Amino acid sequence: MALNVGLVVVGLILLVLGSRWLVAGAVEIARFLGVSELIIGLTIIAAGTSLPEVAASVTATAKGERDIAIGNVMDSNLFNILAIPGLSSLIAPNGINVSGAALSFDIPVMIAVVFACLPIFFTRFTIARWEGALFLGYYIVYTVFLALTATQHTASTTLSAIMVTFVLPLTAITLIVLAFRALRTNRRQLDQSSDPV
Repeated sequence: MALNVGLVVVGLILLVLGSRWLVAGAVEIARFLGVSELIIGLTIIAAGTSLPEVAASVTATAKGERDIAIGNVMDSNLFNILAIPGLSSLIAPNGINVSGAALSFDIPVMIAVVFACLPIFFTRFTIARWEGALFLGYYIVYTVFLALTATQHTASTTLSAIMVTFVLPLTAITLIVLAFRALRTNRRQLDQSSDPV
């Protein structure tokens, strides 16, 4: 028990140090390139501080401890959304100002992602490989879009148009169909289980 507790403590210390070094180095590089603090927070710092959670979740999944992986993801996101802004606003003298860019784009994207996750809870409470690949692909596209917008590249307008015109509607239709099928299947199973034998 003492060895296991010691390994957990050492692992936590190394995770904190590693993520701190990663974020510090990445922030300096991003500032040198002239990228805004919002972009740094949304990409480099978000990814850097989430790497320990990614490592823990991947390791737990590989060992068959999937509940730990899901619990880690859920609790980490709740902590990030609720506790960090709450604590930061308590420490800041005049609260925290939310930028217009975050209000007009990033927060609506976050809300849309929450709704995109809902059908997963209807489809036998599993995240299929294709759903995982879809989420990962969306994150990559989101990050690319942020980088293009930060550098004021003309491709950001094209990428935005493609996402709004094709990708998002197709994804919405797919999620609605999945949710409808899953609800029908669940209803059938409930009817079969309630039928007298």
